Amino acid sequence: MATGSRTSLATVRRARGSTHRTPWGAIVLFMAPAAVLYLGLTLYPTFMTFYNSLNHLRSDRGMSYQFIGFQNYRDLFQDDIFFAAAAHSLIWAAVSLFLEVPIALVLALILANKIRGARFFRTAWFTPVLITYPVVGVIWLWIYNYDWGVLNVLLRTVGLGSLATAWLGTPQTALPALILITTWMFVGFDMVILLAALHAIPQDILEAAAIDGATKYQATLNVTIPLLRQTLVNLLILCFIGKMKQFALVYVMTRGGPLWATETVATYVIKRAFEWQTLDLGYPSAIAVVWFIVILGCTVIFGRLLRGRDSVEY
Repeated sequence: MATGSRTSLATVRRARGSTHRTPWGAIVLFMAPAAVLYLGLTLYPTFMTFYNSLNHLRSDRGMSYQFIGFQNYRDLFQDDIFFAAAAHSLIWAAVSLFLEVPIALVLALILANKIRGARFFRTAWFTPVLITYPVVGVIWLWIYNYDWGVLNVLLRTVGLGSLATAWLGTPQTALPALILITTWMFVGFDMVILLAALHAIPQDILEAAAIDGATKYQATLNVTIPLLRQTLVNLLILCFIGKMKQFALVYVMTRGGPLWATETVATYVIKRAFEWQTLDLGYPSAIAVVWFIVILGCTVIFGRLLRGRDSVEY
């Protein structure tokens, strides 16, 4: 009797094992297209960029390689334009962190309170995200125009004509003017993400805070915002990475001018690779490698600092 039960139990286990075998064939079949695209469009170009950075790569000679080791990197650290572009990118990223996400948080909290016209404001604030960089560039070129731009016309109308200036033609105002544009563009995206996170917070927690005597302001500051911590951290990291890679808006509006005042690392790489006729793709590849390491390192450090404490769970 015992022997028969052991046999039947072993048979059941074998049957279960046969029905739970990992379908490697199906996994490979479904993953192969994505893997091929990832290898061809991400890993291979990344590897080639690292390899090219160690060579003097003459594009006028059919991409002839001349290995020079780390010479491109030594030249890079004597390049004043690169350091100016890196400073502009870092300033852009740092300032955006204190503008874009906090403004988005305030807007999300306002909409979460179900104000009148919430649907209209949600759509209006999100719309800039849907507009492409070339269109945004043209719109804001009109706004910043010195003679008939909306901004200077308003200043002159209210008696502040002395403040009217060529916003994109003055080195002191060009970069802040572009930072304002990207803030206007992406606040809506951050707002929608935060709004979704707000709706995911259980109402029981907020009701418990109200029962304990917390005011709406106290509940927001001490309950709601801590519960949004993980979402805020992710948005801050995404904001930082996005601003460190700014290219399209600068290229459309200022091309790095005036006097390198809005040059970013991304625009400088493109200029050195394709516009300045230097006929060398090795040096811009070295710039790209260094900036990749900078962004990766900053992101890791930034993420660990923000995620250092235990996150609030519910």
